[in-house]
Amino acid sequence: MNLKTTISALALSAALFGGLAATPAPAFAEGGTITGGFDVGPGGFQGNFNPLAATSGFTWLVTYFEPLVIYDDKLEKVVGALADSYEISDDQKTYTFKLADTKWHDGKPFTAKDVKFTIDLAKNDKAGSVFAARLGAIESVETPDDRTVVIKLSTATPSMLDTLTKVMVLPEHALASIPVEQIAKNAWWSTSPIGTGPFKFTKYVADQYVELAANPDYRGGKPAAEKLINRYFADPAAAIAALRSGEIQFTYVDSNDVSTFKDDGAFRVIEGNSYVVNYVGFNQEVPLWKDLKVRQAFMHAIDRNAIINSLYGGAAKPANCVYAADRLVPEGIDTYDYDPEKAKQLLAEAGWDKINGDKPITILTYYTSPLVANVLAAMQAMLGQVGINIVPRAVDTPTYNSIVYQQSGNAGEFPLIFAGLQNGPDASNINIGLNEKQIPPAGANLMRIRMPEVTDALDAALAETDASKHDARYQEVCKATNANLPWGTMWVGNRYGVASTKLNDFVWTPAPAGGPYQAHPEKWAIAE
Repeated sequence: MNLKTTISALALSAALFGGLAATPAPAFAEGGTITGGFDVGPGGFQGNFNPLAATSGFTWLVTYFEPLVIYDDKLEKVVGALADSYEISDDQKTYTFKLADTKWHDGKPFTAKDVKFTIDLAKNDKAGSVFAARLGAIESVETPDDRTVVIKLSTATPSMLDTLTKVMVLPEHALASIPVEQIAKNAWWSTSPIGTGPFKFTKYVADQYVELAANPDYRGGKPAAEKLINRYFADPAAAIAALRSGEIQFTYVDSNDVSTFKDDGAFRVIEGNSYVVNYVGFNQEVPLWKDLKVRQAFMHAIDRNAIINSLYGGAAKPANCVYAADRLVPEGIDTYDYDPEKAKQLLAEAGWDKINGDKPITILTYYTSPLVANVLAAMQAMLGQVGINIVPRAVDTPTYNSIVYQQSGNAGEFPLIFAGLQNGPDASNINIGLNEKQIPPAGANLMRIRMPEVTDALDAALAETDASKHDARYQEVCKATNANLPWGTMWVGNRYGVASTKLNDFVWTPAPAGGPYQAHPEKWAIAE
């Protein structure tokens, strides 16, 4: 079987479901239960109810926790959430937030002290926070009164507002007594968490579902739905079957499942930019990848366009650096065209036979969908043709995180990864995966990349306070990652969700890590 035949076969491997007849417009009323797979993956379980340590699942977490500020549902601007308003000083070093008058789910008042407690906790890597390095510029958090928070920075940090959209504010009175070192995995997160959002946490049945109840005292008004339930499915096909049968009203789907819903009046397909660059990460603590020629050979060996067209149905765009947006990609960078003969030549020049030869190399991923299984199988076939023997290993997110975030042990456990990291809506988001200062536990530089040209370009972009120069700064980041290949960047794909037309005022935005963004879950309603 030749390579094109292999890819064609893989493209047809997903099972198709039959359509349903269109139904009359439903009547909506208050009450009822809305059930869905609300995390990033198809009914996926982010494996962490702690928003300071979670790397996904914010679509769900934001229904009961809230940040100070949040993106709107178009991911275009940052608006107030727990902050009614905010101001940034001319030197961009002082942020002043005026807080909303609201209460925690247990009836205790929400105050500025909760914000200070949360930020201090989020800055502390002993708490297992993934935000520690990103909040490092915060010099002080002042609380002149219960309704005002003033955050002062040691240096202007234009990405700070974007970071604060992801920091869910936590109750000091409920968590202050827990030792910092014990907070990350404390049972509180999955048994009795309290937030300020429109729904209250009521129940978690391990690996099955989480149930929330309407918060009648929510400052935005009593929610239209009585309950929200987030179900978990190990198999994406099971989530799609549950959607079709009416057991759930929403789930994320892969691009190759979209065609089965497009012309079905019982469902609404939601499509948008994922803002996620999928990449192959080369663990820099593994000698295999030290020679740039090996990393270049890896890129030339993979026919990205064939995979995009055959497996993603064209719903992705090749990424030749860590960005794919036209405004961030300068002219003249290497496009790493598919060229297996060049890949073989580069490997020969690097002495691949002596470095590794045909020994199997594990490529670890947390993507467990049939689509990604097919993508990795196609990569395996292509790389095999030039003499690189990869073996895919797919695990759940908690297992993946326990391996790649380890601070000691055998780096050979993950010589390669296939993963994704957000490159928007703020271009600074990519920093956590590439900057030397973000090596765990400080951040998500999982490949332990120590490339001065990449770090310097990122630092310069992060420090740029003139908005008119941001794009040019991030073009330099693009050039540095294209030339040095800390990752083998593959593509940026579209993301899809499918919602039942029984839902009204339901907002879901394709967003990296699930957002968060302004979805107004208190308005979601379901037909009788």
